[in-house]
Amino acid sequence: MIQKNTLLEVADNSGAREVICVGLLGGRKSASIGNTIIVSTRSVNPKGKVEKGKVYRAVIVRVKNRIRKSDNSVICFSSNAVVLVNDQGEPLGTRVFGPIKKLPSGFFMKIMSLAVEVL
Repeated sequence: MIQKNTLLEVADNSGAREVICVGLLGGRKSASIGNTIIVSTRSVNPKGKVEKGKVYRAVIVRVKNRIRKSDNSVICFSSNAVVLVNDQGEPLGTRVFGPIKKLPSGFFMKIMSLAVEVL
């Protein structure tokens, strides 16, 4: 579960390495995979598309917390990770690194098509 002030890895090539959660959309106290959150960049690559300290929207694609799938198997990732998106929900990067859990159908299909492995 992701809360305010949680440090997250960035799973795309937008130029950010690490972000911090500064807000949750929808008045929630915690967020999980598929939810959109507000993040601020903490560390960036010098030639990236994003700037340090700027505020962006992001979609959660991996969480450390155990997630039970519909077939009663359990998925547990080694890190909390997000993909940065614009206001229309399109990813800022052109690649998504690492495995991601299947996002809710109909939403963020572009992110799932860019991912190497979808669980």
